[in-house]
Order: sequence, then structure tokens, then C-alpha cells
Amino acid sequence: MSSKVKSSAATGGEFLLPKLRFPEFQDASGWRITKLNSLLFEAKHRNRSLKLGPADVLSVSGEYGCVNQIEFMGRSYAGVTVKDYHVVEHGDIVYTKSPLKKNPYGIIKENKGKRGIVSTLYAVYRPFPECSATYLDHFFSVDFHLNAYLQPIVRKGAKNDMKVNNADVLKGDICVPTLPEQQKIADCLDSADALIAAQGRKVEALRAYKKGLMQQLFPQEGETQPRLRFREFEGTGEWKEVRLNTLGDLVSGLTYSPDDVQEEGLLVLRSSNIQSGKIDLKDCVYVDPNIKGANLSRPNDILVCVRNGSTSLIGKTALIPEGMPLCTHGAFMTVFRSKAPKFAFQLFQTSRYQKQVAGDLGATINSINGSQFLRYKFFVPKPPEQQRIADCLTSLDDLIAAEARKLDTLKTHKKGLMQLLFPSVGEADV
Repeated sequence: MSSKVKSSAATGGEFLLPKLRFPEFQDASGWRITKLNSLLFEAKHRNRSLKLGPADVLSVSGEYGCVNQIEFMGRSYAGVTVKDYHVVEHGDIVYTKSPLKKNPYGIIKENKGKRGIVSTLYAVYRPFPECSATYLDHFFSVDFHLNAYLQPIVRKGAKNDMKVNNADVLKGDICVPTLPEQQKIADCLDSADALIAAQGRKVEALRAYKKGLMQQLFPQEGETQPRLRFREFEGTGEWKEVRLNTLGDLVSGLTYSPDDVQEEGLLVLRSSNIQSGKIDLKDCVYVDPNIKGANLSRPNDILVCVRNGSTSLIGKTALIPEGMPLCTHGAFMTVFRSKAPKFAFQLFQTSRYQKQVAGDLGATINSINGSQFLRYKFFVPKPPEQQRIADCLTSLDDLIAAEARKLDTLKTHKKGLMQLLFPSVGEADV
């Protein structure tokens, strides 16, 4: 189906059609292009009565929409007085004049929660009866739609602040169907969001379960054996404290220059390839396979970030899976090669490991020393129990990864669905 259609001469103007339409609207007229101020008007109610206080202050998040500051961030960031704050009702639309990386002209979100207040840095709008605020929320959740709408309206100041009058925000063009079709689209995308949220909760629950299980399967601070053991190992005694160098060795990374980088060849693993304990190949760098000083990585090697500008990445690990293309690793990385790699990898997920990494970093150091790394101490059982623990936790990791892939698939499906459900004003021949 075409994404655009001209109106008749009698009606004048121009109408658009989305690529995908619900059956009951297949024969309906095209979507009209109108000004946003025909759908919304500015809500100028101030909190002069002080019925709402600091506990009711809202912020606007690109991912989560309108959120209560205390519930979302743990505290209120209200000013000395909230008397001039704007009152936001459930179903109002809020525009925040704060730039985000993906949305340099601010964001527009519906307040789907309870009544609250926002600072004067926000603008608050209320829908006319023929407008679905939830439809607009979904429309402006597409970065292209939001940025394309706001860019011609907003001027950026010297300090990257927004120079725009609240009323002017509503003067841009937007394409909309009739209210019943708006509501149908909003309901559909709300259902998709509910599926995504449910799958997200499932992934987080599995991660929390694994974290709790590991606290039981590995000795806690001051203890020499775990609180939970598999039945066949109950009563087999305490674990032995060993240095990491008894479990494996380090393989140093490759130093290369930008001139060594090429379109294909030997894959170089870097910190960006470690994502949630897995190897991610979305951001790849290649060098000549014959480059000097490259130590090849192997399946079941553990990739470790030992130096980075961001200290939060130092110590992060990922297990190199079977079937990986031929690869090496960069100079800011190292590889831990072990006879029990899956057990060692789980050791690197424990709080004991994290504390030792943090102790090495201190306040200013942005790297960990290899020889010091090999002196890290852990309590470990005999090889059969190591294998049993590794098998259990690896299976759980595989389940978490599978559920995370389902979550990504749902998000991708929704993104594709939105591209079909919304025509863009820019598609018209104006």
C-alpha cells in the first residue's frame, strides 16, 4: 500500500496513508495533516494552593515516561518552593526542555500515572476530546517523529538550553487519523508494551534468582564452604582457598594502531564486545591475520577487560563461545585460560571477585595489573563439585540469554510495527 494519497479537489489539502491499517479502517479516508494545537492546548494550572508538595514532583524519562522522582530516583529534587510548579493531571502531555543524546530537542510524554507537579522548565498540555494522548505518546516515542517535529520549532541556546515558547511547541504539523483509529493504534501498541514489560520482568527475575543462588552456592565473607551444596557433595568438608594462578594463566592482548585496522581479517575483541557476560559482535574491528604479536583466543577462554577509561568496565568478563571466528584481543584486554573455564567464569561473577577488582582500582587507577590479578584468592571445591556448579549456573545463563533474546525480538517487532502504523509528514509531496 502506498504511504500517501491526495485528497479530492473539494476538500483540498493533503492526506497520508500508513503502510499497515486495521481492517475496520481500510476504506476510511487518509490521515489529515494538522497543527498540533488542534489536538492539544496548554494547561496553565499552577500549584498555587500547595495541595501538592515535593513528594508529588514528576520527572520525564525517555524510557519510562512521566515518573515520580522519589519512587524512581529515591528523592525529590524540588526547589525551595513548589508554588509555581505546573500541575499535571493523569492523561496530560508533558514536554521537557532538556536535551537527551537521542532527542536533542527534548521529549514529549503522556503522564500515565497519578496527578503530580513539574517544574517551570516543563510545558504541560491537555488533549481536546478528539485526541488520544496515548496515541500521541506512542507517535512521539519514535525518535525520528519527535526530532523531525521539534527541530524546526526549537532554538538551542549557547548552553544547549531550549529557546521555545510553550505555545510555539504546538504550532508544528502532525498527521493523525480519526479518534477511533487513534485509540485502536494506542491499544495495539499498549498491548505490545505490556508484552515487552512482562518479558522484561521475567528476565530480571531470572537474573535476580541467579544472583541469589550464587550467594548460596559460593562461600560468603568469613566462610569456608557454601550454605547450599548439591546432595552428592553434602558433608564433604570445607573448600580450599587458592590463588587464581592455580586455576589458569593469562594471555596478553595485541597492541595495534588505527592504521592496522581493515575491513576484514583477524577479529580483535575489545571491551565493547563484552555485553552482560556474553560476546557481542555488533561492534567489530579487524586487522591483518599476519600482524605481529597477536595471541589467538580460543573457545572457552575468558575475555577480561583490564584497562579502560570507564572504571565501571574494568574487570568485566565474557566467555568466548564455541564457533567464534578466528580472533585475538586488544591490549586493554587479557584472556584467562583455564582447565575449568566455566567454573572460573562463574567465580568472576561473585561478589568476592568484584571486591578484589575494586580494591585494585582505588580512587584513580583505571587498570588492573595482570600479576596482581593472578593473586586474587577464592575458595574452591574439588573438580567434580566445580563442574556440577558450573553446569548448573551455565544452564541458568543460557536460559537468561534465551529470554533476553525473546525480549529483544519483541522490541524489534514493536519497532517494525510502528514504522508501518505511522505515516510521516515528510513522506508527502509538499
